[in-house]
Amino acid sequence: MSTATTSSVWRFDAIGTFWAIETAAPLPAEVRDEVAGVVAHFDRDWSRFRADSLVASLASGEAASIPLPGDADAMLSLYGELDAATGGAVNPLIGDALARLGYDARTSLVAAGAPVPAPRWRDVLQWDASTLRLSAPATIDVGALGKGRLVDLVLAVVEPAAGGDVVVDASGDLAVRGVPVRVGLEHPYDARRAIGVATVRDGALCASAINRRAWGDGLHHVLDARTGVPVQAWAATWALAPTAMRADALATALFFDGGPELAADWGAHWVRMATDGRVQWSPGFDGEVFS
Repeated sequence: MSTATTSSVWRFDAIGTFWAIETAAPLPAEVRDEVAGVVAHFDRDWSRFRADSLVASLASGEAASIPLPGDADAMLSLYGELDAATGGAVNPLIGDALARLGYDARTSLVAAGAPVPAPRWRDVLQWDASTLRLSAPATIDVGALGKGRLVDLVLAVVEPAAGGDVVVDASGDLAVRGVPVRVGLEHPYDARRAIGVATVRDGALCASAINRRAWGDGLHHVLDARTGVPVQAWAATWALAPTAMRADALATALFFDGGPELAADWGAHWVRMATDGRVQWSPGFDGEVFS
């Protein structure tokens, strides 16, 4: 990644991943504290990896409903669009299917049995202005767009205080304001290579790849919710959109039929690489593809 004028980088770990926030000048302590608070609050609401989170209480059956988390409507409404575009392949109740294959709260990476489909989420999950409820215990997993949502929330804290260019980078899911940023598109089978370069201009770039969380015999974290089986056709995706939440959502949708059409509806751009090495990209993609 390259930037033009940012000179201060704040690095930290959060939600199980590495973050770097680049600004022209160091961020004041109170801004860093506010960022830490935003991250902690999001994690406390949405993490399926901690027993004290709100979604964990729903998964265990300890509670059938919870006060509506602040980000629920934005994220679940976008899941509705992902569901419609992919024919049900993307579903926020995928958590139990992931856990069954070994991507559980303990990250055991040991499958407990054959894949199982996720519940039909619209039949089980409801929300209104004040409450989120499940009609049966299930594990909400917002991994299809949650990290992007958190990048947007962090950017909203940092940008007013930065006084210039800003890059918020959560291990490759990033949002940019000000100076354009050129980002290499890492080859999913060889981290020393890039299959192309994208330019991010006052927007966001998010990526997903089947090699990032992979284990056992062909298991990884990108599942088709209709079957519970890891996807096999596509190895990596990259999406550019005005917000990181939408870019993250598209990076997930692009593993399935309907993803490119959704990107076109949103006026977004993308690149994706198949498991056989073929590369596709959207018309008007602002960057280069090498293979």
